[in-house]
Amino acid sequence: MYKSFYKLQRNPFEITPDPSFLFPTTRHNEALASLYYGVTAHRGFVVLTGEVGTGKTLILRSLLGLLQRREVAFALIFNPSLSPLEFIRYILGDFGLPTKGKAKDEMIHELNEFLLQRHQKRLTTMLVVDEAHHLSPEVLEEIRLLTNLETSQQKLLQIVLAGQPEFDQKLDSHELRQLKQRIALRCHLEAFTLDETRQYMNRRLQIAGAAAENQIFSGATMEAVFRHSRGIPRLINTISENSLLAGYAKQAAAITPEIVDGVARDLRLTVAAPDPKSVDLKSNGGSHPSKISEKVSEREQKEQNELLLAVKTLLEVHDRMQRNESKGRLQ
Repeated sequence: MYKSFYKLQRNPFEITPDPSFLFPTTRHNEALASLYYGVTAHRGFVVLTGEVGTGKTLILRSLLGLLQRREVAFALIFNPSLSPLEFIRYILGDFGLPTKGKAKDEMIHELNEFLLQRHQKRLTTMLVVDEAHHLSPEVLEEIRLLTNLETSQQKLLQIVLAGQPEFDQKLDSHELRQLKQRIALRCHLEAFTLDETRQYMNRRLQIAGAAAENQIFSGATMEAVFRHSRGIPRLINTISENSLLAGYAKQAAAITPEIVDGVARDLRLTVAAPDPKSVDLKSNGGSHPSKISEKVSEREQKEQNELLLAVKTLLEVHDRMQRNESKGRLQ
């Protein structure tokens, strides 16, 4: 609706997690690189956490995109409100394995044979669970038992769990202490700073076809977006998308802070008080490194650093390709 008015070729603030729009902050780069390393180095069990709307699903989709060329087979569970039996059946179904008429022990045996066959071919197999904070203790225990599927050298199934911060609290519980001890890598996503919010919005606008010098959202307008979104990417997208619609309705050449304030009121974003821990309005930059803890030998640490560097380089190349494609569409 507003694309031709603002001279855009696509909607810049889509809510759906599109990997082509990935904005590589230091924290997101580290999280993606850590997940990539955890899977390709067969570390076994990796956990990603972050507040609602900080980009966990986008990171997972970007990870799957990076792993496609490595012939990694994966089962993706995005609705974890399942019973233990339903959970196992879902995994086998995603791997294309038969489940009809099979008991749980038979399905586990089937899965183990499948994993061993792929291991013998030097192929990686992965289980990804989004919204993992919804997993019941019973299903989490099943996941712990799946980590027992291994050879004498490595885990047969690489597991990535992504969830909101309360998932960390669940893992800290006494009943899940055995599962917690098996986590090889942990990383955490946080909200953007004000400076990152500006860069994020400008990047999305440029990918969508806006001129290099963004004239649609001024610096003051971006500050208003940041204030109402608290730096959470999903809210930045929602506010910005609705502001473009409101601006188009008013035939406004540029989005003003007043338009953003009105959109925030309509979305009732002013009702809930912001969490003081999630944002610092005086901050124009800075980084909050992902919390990743792991005891490794010197050789493994060197291997990890090399993999992290390779993935970050890959992300930079991906970023340049996106910019070149955007320029090509403008010509």
